Order: sequence, then structure tokens, then C-alpha cells
Amino acid sequence: MAQEYPGDGRSLCALVHTDPFQLLVATILSAQCTDERVNLVTPSLFSRYPAPEDLARAEPAELEEMIRPTGFFRSKTKSLIAMAAAVDEHHGGQVPPEMEKLTELPGVGRKTANVVRSVAFGLPGLPVDTHVTRLSARLELSSATDPEKIEAELCRYLPRKEWGPLSLRLILHGRAVCTARKPACRSCVLAWFCPSATVAG
Repeated sequence: MAQEYPGDGRSLCALVHTDPFQLLVATILSAQCTDERVNLVTPSLFSRYPAPEDLARAEPAELEEMIRPTGFFRSKTKSLIAMAAAVDEHHGGQVPPEMEKLTELPGVGRKTANVVRSVAFGLPGLPVDTHVTRLSARLELSSATDPEKIEAELCRYLPRKEWGPLSLRLILHGRAVCTARKPACRSCVLAWFCPSATVAG
């Protein structure tokens, strides 16, 4: 997988960002939305609200209109404003790297926290999304359906520094090759040992 998708967490991440705060905002916006669409929205968003204190004071109606293309814009607006206020008020305007502090932020679950930890801070973190869940099952790395259980099982197989990159590589592979409806097993670099390859291919 590292040969097929080389790079570290930052270079493998498809969300365009320059700092932990921008990545956190982009990851919240990416829920039920493609990274490509998020990347179309964030340049103007980051220009308008460059820091947590700016986003915390955003006019909800204006923010809703800016992020409307990402879907679920009303709930995302509430989460973004509340998250930014918490970062500004409780963390001095700096996104915290600790899992416990990240998941205390409004709108931030374990998956989002792991993205920020592994990509922005280079810390151990293995985000589990639908692609990671699907590939973990097809590769028989985990039979669990709960993201936290899948995360725990995958983490046992790898050194901590590889947690984030593995997740991102599985996501990229899930988008390009091991798709939900029609996996391209004949062109898959994992087909030689994947238990599901003969079934799907």
C-alpha cells in the first residue's frame, strides 16, 4: 500500500489546509460530502474567517450560505461556530492535539479527532470512515462494524506511526479501486492475498 500510495499523512490527505484549525474545519465539512467539494468551499471560507475567533463570531446565515454546497449546512454551521468558540475560549485559539480535548469540542467525534491528530500533528491516530470499514471487512482485518472496535483492531497490527497513513491509504484505495459497488479486483495490488478478491472479481 505504501508503494501504491506513497507519502506521509499530510501529503496523503485530500483536504486542502495550511494548519490544524483549517483541517479541523474542513474535516467537519467533509461529513457526507466529498473532499473535492469541500476544497471548492474552503478557500473563500478561510479567507473570510481566518482564525477561530473570527469563525466564532460568524453570522450564521452568512456561514450557512458559504457552506451550503457541502450539505447539512445548518447543522454544520452550528458545529463550526461552537467549535471555533470553544477553541478560542478554552484553548487560546489553538487546536489542541490531545484526543480527549479534541473530542470535547462541539461537532468533533473520534474520527475527526484522529484525522487532525494524524495529519496536522503527526501523532498516532487511525480515522475509520466507510472506506476503512469496507476494506477492513473485505481484507478480513476486522469483522467489527463499530468504528472504534475497527480502529482498535487495526491499530494492533501496526506501529503507532503507521496508523494515520494506513487509514488514508485505505481511503484512497477504497475510492479508486475497492469501491463499494464494483471493486476492480483485477487491477488491485492487494488481490493476491485478499480473501474477497475471487468473490468480487
